[in-house]
Amino acid sequence: MKPIDLRGILHYVPQFRDKTFVISVDGAIVNDEHFGNLLMDIAILRSLNVRMVIAHGASAQIQSFAQTQGIVPSDLDGAGVTDSNTLQIALTASNRLTHEILEGLSMYDLRAATTNAIIAHPLGIIHGVDHQFTGKVERIDKDFLQTLLENDIIPVIPPLGVDGEGNTYRVNSDHIAVAVADALKAIKLIYLTTVDGLFYQGKLIRQMLVSELEKIIQSQKNELNPECISKAIHSVQACELGIPRVHIINGRLEEGLLSEVFSNEGVGTLIYANEYQQIRKAMKKDLRQIMRLLKPHMESEELVKRTRNMIEKDINDYYIFEIDNNPVACVALHIYPEQNVGELASLCVSKEHENQGIGRKLVKFVEDKARELKLDKLIALSTQAFTYFQKKAGFIEGTPDDLPPARREKYEASSRRSKILIKNLKPMANNVSYNQNN
Repeated sequence: MKPIDLRGILHYVPQFRDKTFVISVDGAIVNDEHFGNLLMDIAILRSLNVRMVIAHGASAQIQSFAQTQGIVPSDLDGAGVTDSNTLQIALTASNRLTHEILEGLSMYDLRAATTNAIIAHPLGIIHGVDHQFTGKVERIDKDFLQTLLENDIIPVIPPLGVDGEGNTYRVNSDHIAVAVADALKAIKLIYLTTVDGLFYQGKLIRQMLVSELEKIIQSQKNELNPECISKAIHSVQACELGIPRVHIINGRLEEGLLSEVFSNEGVGTLIYANEYQQIRKAMKKDLRQIMRLLKPHMESEELVKRTRNMIEKDINDYYIFEIDNNPVACVALHIYPEQNVGELASLCVSKEHENQGIGRKLVKFVEDKARELKLDKLIALSTQAFTYFQKKAGFIEGTPDDLPPARREKYEASSRRSKILIKNLKPMANNVSYNQNN
């Protein structure tokens, strides 16, 4: 992680300290050459007093072992039929993989232990098909896991479960991760896989409300990337059980885990269980973030150049759009009281959060705020986004005569030749104001 990024971590540390993350690692990630980088990320999280449980899959290893022995496995991911031969391969592959993870953690002086905390029973006969040695979680020995966590020991959980009679079952690791996260009341469940996240219709999803994902699974599941369908289904289950955030990321990315956890943008897909966005009034402490948001738009001349001092002087006019308490967009409402006119200005959204409707929400917020203040007119000046204001926001093109004198003076002194956009405001019915949590 770049040194400058370390400042961003400070925002999150109080939120995550002594909280539990469940990290589910696909078996293929453990065999990857970058697995050591992932272990370092885990070590950093532990140094910040984040409690962690690691659950892992073993599909890649089962496939490899089966080929070596000339056996065709009946199932790879623990969701289909597990015959006796496949179970034996799964036992060998899983135990070896668990040991490799324990060895890797020890290189960073992290204490860890494998467990028999997954109590399982047979999946049984479904649609007339006996799933034999495939199991599902009956319960989690959470007291056992909590004891390990309280003693700074990372539980490492293979994709296996046992019953009270000493029988072992192959259990899907995505399923185990959800059950463990639920039992321990984890604040995050993180799936580490070999793809960049959850794709819908070929496009990477950055954030999605769980209810939206559930609708896609019900009617358009085939539009999701096959590698992540199981993780999408289990993400929905996790959120419904009360896990607030589920992440799906590429576990092979250098510093991918840290970037996902400690940055606004993340590197993969975030599924969240509740609305986590809000618009709030900017404060002086937001100046650095506002400048960060504005800088690329000023450099492209989409927005007029403003100094830090200029923004600080008008800080009471600015509003921040946050995601999980992180500013990802901003806007300003400058008021000209003598003319009873407001100006929508400095509208910008971080590149990583474009095309998600955030700009539209900010425009609506400013318009509603202007109506609430009983302004007669709202103006906006734009060199590149004027078609949006006209076609999407209901503005019409005006002339310099429509500008308040103070604003017209600045306009005529500038060489930008921005289009002048105007929207006449009508009083809102029943004096309804904008809900900042929409």
